[in-house]
Amino acid sequence: MAWTDERVEQLKKLWAEGLSASQIAKQLGGVTRNAVIGKVHRLGLSGRATPSRPTRRAAKPSRPRTTTASTAPAARTAPRPSSPSAPPVQAEAPVEPAVLPSGDYATVLTLRDSMCKWPIGDPASSNFRFCGRKTSGENAYCEAHANMAYQPSQKRRRRTSDAAAALDAIAATRRYNF
Repeated sequence: MAWTDERVEQLKKLWAEGLSASQIAKQLGGVTRNAVIGKVHRLGLSGRATPSRPTRRAAKPSRPRTTTASTAPAARTAPRPSSPSAPPVQAEAPVEPAVLPSGDYATVLTLRDSMCKWPIGDPASSNFRFCGRKTSGENAYCEAHANMAYQPSQKRRRRTSDAAAALDAIAATRRYNF
């Protein structure tokens, strides 16, 4: 479909009336909404009349809420004590990377399946290397780095009793009136 002078004039008129690009495309026929938007942009048509919108109804006056709960404050209960805290985690001494037989450290090019892939240093630095110690074959790290990388599942999971106690404490401090 070519943009004739007649269709361009009709586009300008409809655009000035405040019609949307989709509405103009339907009235012109044979063009898409995006074609209308592109032509409007190329013509440099800027402002347009705002389309007429139905007048809004006035908001209903809100009626006062009636409370059915007692006005006395709820008795606060102390949260249930959580399970005994775990002993503090001791920081492990840094593990020295293995030195390869060539006297070098493990790099991306020298890593093998049975070598620890724990990164050491800044990856953007030329001194970046990997631990390179022997692994058990079950994971990517040596025993020392595996202990630092993997947490036992029981420490990661949130105990449901602790979560329930926290929710009870929150509920005791809040009151909702519906």
